[in-house]
Amino acid sequence: MDFQTEWRRGRLRSRLLLVLLTAALGFQVRAGRGRRSEVRLGARIGRQAVVTEWGSWGPWSGCSSTCGEGVSFRTRTCVRFSDGEECPGEQRQYRLCSQQPCSPNAGDFRAMQCSLYNRKPILGNRAHYQWVPFLGAPNPCDLHCLADGHNFYYTFGRALDGTSCHPQAEGVCVNGGCLVAGCDGVLGSGSRRDVCGVCGGRNDSCYLERRVFQGRLPFPGFFGYINVTRIPAGATSIRVTDSSRNYLAVLAADRRYLLNGDWLIDAPGVYAGAGTTLHYSRTYENHETLEAEGPTAEELHILVLPQEQAPSIEYEFWLPRGRYGDFHGVSSPLRQAEGVAMEGPASPVSAAHRQTGPQTPGIPHSLPPATQTSKPRLHIQTGRDTAQHTGTCGVCRAAKGKTRRAQLYCSSDFVFRVKILSRVVQGSETRLEVQVKQTYKNRFGLVHREFVWLPDTCACPPVLEHREYVLMAVQHVNHERTLNRILVPSHGYARLWSPREDRLLRELDGHCR
Repeated sequence: MDFQTEWRRGRLRSRLLLVLLTAALGFQVRAGRGRRSEVRLGARIGRQAVVTEWGSWGPWSGCSSTCGEGVSFRTRTCVRFSDGEECPGEQRQYRLCSQQPCSPNAGDFRAMQCSLYNRKPILGNRAHYQWVPFLGAPNPCDLHCLADGHNFYYTFGRALDGTSCHPQAEGVCVNGGCLVAGCDGVLGSGSRRDVCGVCGGRNDSCYLERRVFQGRLPFPGFFGYINVTRIPAGATSIRVTDSSRNYLAVLAADRRYLLNGDWLIDAPGVYAGAGTTLHYSRTYENHETLEAEGPTAEELHILVLPQEQAPSIEYEFWLPRGRYGDFHGVSSPLRQAEGVAMEGPASPVSAAHRQTGPQTPGIPHSLPPATQTSKPRLHIQTGRDTAQHTGTCGVCRAAKGKTRRAQLYCSSDFVFRVKILSRVVQGSETRLEVQVKQTYKNRFGLVHREFVWLPDTCACPPVLEHREYVLMAVQHVNHERTLNRILVPSHGYARLWSPREDRLLRELDGHCR
C-alpha cells in the first residue's frame, strides 16, 4: 500500500512539474511578442514569428530632370521574418523637385522624347518619320507620338518619369500613371489643406465666421464707399458674394486699394495683396464673387460702392482659434436666452450687421470700425416658437453602436467637445451653458462659450455639470427665423469625452459623403 501511494504521489508531482514548465514556456513566448525570442527546453528551441514591418525611409534620389521640374524618389525596406506577410503600403515614394529654369531653346520634355525616334524605322517599316507629341490618346502617360505630316500616331512605351500629364492639367507621369502632388509635395499622397490652411488638417484649428451685411445709404443721394467688414490677419478660405448692381472693393491695411478703388472699376481677374491671391469674378448681371485661399498676412477691409439701395453682401472666412475670440467678442447669434428673439434681417446662420454713420467718399484718413452692429429690438417669445414636449420622462435611450455614431456624426451640424458650466430648466426645455474645448465638425461659427439646448426637462441625453462631453447637435431655426440655436435632439449623442472617444470620432473624418 505504501509503494502504491508513493507511486501515485510521484506521478502527481511529475504532472504538476510539466504544467508549470508549460505555463512558463507560454509566458516567455508571449513576453517575446514583437521581437525574435528563443526559449530553450532541454535541447529543443522554440521560435516566435515576428510581425513584418517597414524600415525607415531612405534618402531622396536626385531629380529626374536637369532643369525645370522633375521627380525624385525614396524607398524603404520591408523587414520580413520567416512566414511573414507582405508589409502594407508602398515601398517607393515620389515627390516633385525643381531645378534651375530651362533655357528658352530647351523645348518641351515630351517633344524631346518623341524626337529621339526621328528617322528610325518602326516595326520593319523602312520609311522614316519625324515625330511630335500626340495628346489625344487614352493614357496620357504613354509616349504617344504623331508622325508629322501623316494621320497616324505610334506609342513608344511609357513616358519618362516627370513628364507632364497634360499641358493644361495638373499631375506628372510616374511609372506610367498620372500622379498629382499633395500639399506635402508627395505625389499621390492625397494630402490637402483644410479650410484652416493646415496640410492634412481636420478643420479643427479654426472657426468659421459667416454673415450677411445688409446696409442702408447714410442719406438719399449718397455716393461713396461703405465699410462692410474687416478680415483679420490669418484668415483662410475667404469668400464674398454680392448679387446686386453694387461693386465690391478691397482696401489693404495701409489704406491702399487692391480692387475697385478710387472710383475705378477693375476687370475680373487675379489680384495680389495681404500675402495671398484674390480671385475676382463678375458676371454680365454684375454678380460679383471674391475668393482668397489665404492665410492673409495683414488685415483686409471689404467695402461696397453702392449703385442701388440696401446692398446685401454675404461673406465668410475662417480664423485661427487664438484670433477668433478677439474678432468675434463674446456675442454669438447662437447664444440666445429663453424667450428672446432678434428682429430685423437675419441669415440662417447669424444676424445681419448694419453699418451706422456716414462715410465720406474715398475713405477718410481715420478708418472707422469695420462693422457696426445695431442693437436688436427684443420682445417676449411666443409659445409657438418653442418646441413643446409634454408627458412624463421615460427611459432615456442613449445612442449606441458604430453605425449609429456614424449616422449621427454625418447628420449633425456640430460635433464638439464641451465642458458643462451650468444646466438650467427653462419652460419645457433644458439650457446648457458650455465651454467649447474642441471641434470635430462645425458647419457654422462658434465661440468659446455657447448655449446648447435639450428639448425636454428630463436631461435626455443625461449630462452633469463640470464634466466634459462630446455632443452632436444641429442648428435649430424656427419658421419665423426669430430663433437660432444649438440643439441636441432627444435621444441624441452625448458621451463623456475620453481618448478612446476622440479616436473613434477622428476615424469618422471623411466618412460622410
